[in-house]
Amino acid sequence: MKEYKSLVFDYNNMMKDFVGEKEGFSEKELKNNFDIAVNAHKTFEENRGLNMLGWTELPYNQKGIVKHIKTVAKRIRKADAFVVLGIGGSALGTNALFKSLCHLHHNELKKSKRKAPKLYVEDNIDPVRMKELLDVLDLDKTIFNVISKSGSTSETMSQFLIIYKMLKDLYGENAKDHIIATTDEKNGNLIKIAKEEDLETFFIPDGVGGRFSVISPVGLLPAAVLGIDINELLKGCIHMDKMCRKPNLKNPALIFGLLQYLSMQKGKNISVIMPYSDNLKLIADWYCQLWAESLGKKLDLKNNIVHTGQTPVGALGVTDQHSQIQLYTEGPFDKVITLIGVKNFKETVEIPHMFSEYPSVNFLSGNTLNDLITNERIATEYALTKNQRLNNSIVLEEINAHTIGQLLMFFMIQTAYVGAMLNIDTFNQPGVEEGKNATYALFGRKGYESKLEELKSAKQKSDKYII
Repeated sequence: MKEYKSLVFDYNNMMKDFVGEKEGFSEKELKNNFDIAVNAHKTFEENRGLNMLGWTELPYNQKGIVKHIKTVAKRIRKADAFVVLGIGGSALGTNALFKSLCHLHHNELKKSKRKAPKLYVEDNIDPVRMKELLDVLDLDKTIFNVISKSGSTSETMSQFLIIYKMLKDLYGENAKDHIIATTDEKNGNLIKIAKEEDLETFFIPDGVGGRFSVISPVGLLPAAVLGIDINELLKGCIHMDKMCRKPNLKNPALIFGLLQYLSMQKGKNISVIMPYSDNLKLIADWYCQLWAESLGKKLDLKNNIVHTGQTPVGALGVTDQHSQIQLYTEGPFDKVITLIGVKNFKETVEIPHMFSEYPSVNFLSGNTLNDLITNERIATEYALTKNQRLNNSIVLEEINAHTIGQLLMFFMIQTAYVGAMLNIDTFNQPGVEEGKNATYALFGRKGYESKLEELKSAKQKSDKYII
């Protein structure tokens, strides 16, 4: 059995010794505040598997489900395209796994080389996007996966209605062979429809919110269809979970959580996540939802108004060294920057010897793109530190299902820790629900009449402010 190395979390550049007295933290500061971390860890461990912490047990309790997923995925792989209909947590995790663990141009490869269907994740309701998706699909060879735990997500269910009507018109009773539902086992409209239509169905377990669902059938089914080793993905989650079992300085998610919490107390209200790998680009998008929706809260658990949270920003190294880094090195001192590096890329590309008469070009010759991207990450870390900007680094030995499992679990556990430190409900999203309810009202959905009246009575816009 292959032995995998743990990801490395380096927080040197969060400390006074490196980033300076004004911005950095001292060891004494960490020790004096470590009770906050210990209490957060205790809260997390005591509630493991309960209420909305059901996701903590997903790496351990899905043996039978994983077996069934792999069986269904084997059948789906015969299709030409696999389309996910979902939004938010029903889409971001799948996209992150797809980008991380598949060929970066997967959909452009010949079927014989990719050995899996093309994947399309439809996470928006732009009518042009829907119409032009249909232009590239052969419905005879396409399987759809509609994902909604509530079964009432307006965006996803509107997509489902459009697609299923087309499938019904084309295939009649056989339309069900082209669609799979992933939803709650007992509640909601989608499970009722799935039963009525005899759809293949996977369930999102209790206690698993959308932004924590990537290691449930929500993310595991598309991953398995793509040929990703979902067993190794879950083993990576277990690996990280075990690293975080003790409330000590060797728990990487706990230390990172405490540092982010203390940074927020110092007014660092922006968290930048900057992977130096195109494969990890959409991990940043997934992280942005996880961090924003979990920590951005008006009330704490005692109903005090706190308006807490840290705004996440995704960036890509080295691309955004030519756009965002100027702000990070010389702009306001309101950010914590996390760089993610890869020690061993799956490919090596050499830079050839050419144009020796131009030293400012030829110095690159004989090196590799691997050297260049690594040195640019190290140089960015140096520039940030020199300018007294709080930054830290996560380095993966390589990118594979196991290390991605580690990384996802690292961020999910860290988020739960920080929510506990802030004394908020990490797992609700009342700000999201307000917009959903207003949408329902605007469409005249039954039960939302009072919300519609509220909207009608809202102050009308003034023409003088419209140009």
